[in-house]
Amino acid sequence: MPPLLLQNAWGQPPWQIDFSPAQQPLPKSVDFAIIGGGFTGLAAAAWLRLLAPEKSVAVLEAGRIGAGASGRTGGMVLAESAAGDLPGLGDVLAGLTRILGELGGASGISLLENCELALPGAWEIARKGGIARSAISWNDSGTLRVVNEVPGGTVNPGKLVEGLARAADRLRAVIVEQARVERVDWGAEAELMFAGGKLRAGKILFATNSLSLDLSGLSDRAHPKLTLAASTAPLGEEQLEAIGLSQRKPFYTVDFPYLWGRVCRDNSIVWGAGLVGPADSGSVEQIDIAAEEPSRMFASLERRIRQLRPGLEKLNFTHRWGGPILFRDSWTPVFDRHPASSSGIVLGAFAGHGVALSVYLGAWAAEIMLGRRDLPEWGRIA
Repeated sequence: MPPLLLQNAWGQPPWQIDFSPAQQPLPKSVDFAIIGGGFTGLAAAAWLRLLAPEKSVAVLEAGRIGAGASGRTGGMVLAESAAGDLPGLGDVLAGLTRILGELGGASGISLLENCELALPGAWEIARKGGIARSAISWNDSGTLRVVNEVPGGTVNPGKLVEGLARAADRLRAVIVEQARVERVDWGAEAELMFAGGKLRAGKILFATNSLSLDLSGLSDRAHPKLTLAASTAPLGEEQLEAIGLSQRKPFYTVDFPYLWGRVCRDNSIVWGAGLVGPADSGSVEQIDIAAEEPSRMFASLERRIRQLRPGLEKLNFTHRWGGPILFRDSWTPVFDRHPASSSGIVLGAFAGHGVALSVYLGAWAAEIMLGRRDLPEWGRIA
């Protein structure tokens, strides 16, 4: 497989991840192996160690923790799933808050505070209709106004990755970066093969989302894309008030052309729109946002934002980046046994709802691996 381009080719988001796990010897075998060091994998590792400290856990990350979708999301926190509520799903936002609180308490980290989680609600905006005295009134292929408010909020993705990694580390999960799993040999005890070694595991969680689809058995079952985002320099309070974002509620359109965004703690604004598909190889890892199509899409996005209302014409954009996202035709997440073995669980395809859902379902997956919970019907791969 070609080398990961990621950091260079996908641009640089404004988030920072100020944690690298200490190098340590990898055991020859573990009770639980987790492939992928993003929200899902790190939450699952920490939750496993919290619930069953006698069990050994190892996280294998192909690059750096958070190098995939988790460190490149816009940080919008949404309830439910992209397909809406699902049978037995429960309250995702309350679950996220509880999980972060318990992990923080167990590891001695102020995880909830440090990751800047705020849940003031989220606005759905559209070009028809609108609630009385809509804070937003923008010109974008019609007049965009707020049409509904739903549960949601924002988080700092870099600090959430960092916090989950620190919690997993303090709970004594082994985290190994630059350990790309090349294949899994299934048997009574699975063997994970990666450059420089191998690892036997009783059970495996595949938490790679839109990356390594062949490894997780999803290559013909889900559709990877690269979603594009750009952020501005910080705005003044008067500017935020003028454009209708002083309440700092994230927003997304429920019609097309699509647009989403959120205000950050420093008053910068992240805006997003547009999906770039992979080449015939089917891998988003080789997409370069400096290529012709993504460059054109970024220019179009920035032009749209500057034309939303007077006062934004000279808006200064400081970051451009892309992040992988995975869809299924049903829009429901994948949450099932691996097609090759019941010893593996595959979790991903959050379709834009991954910030809260990945942590929430990562903890759920940990409980399944411990035999304390069942898989949901809606997550089946086939």
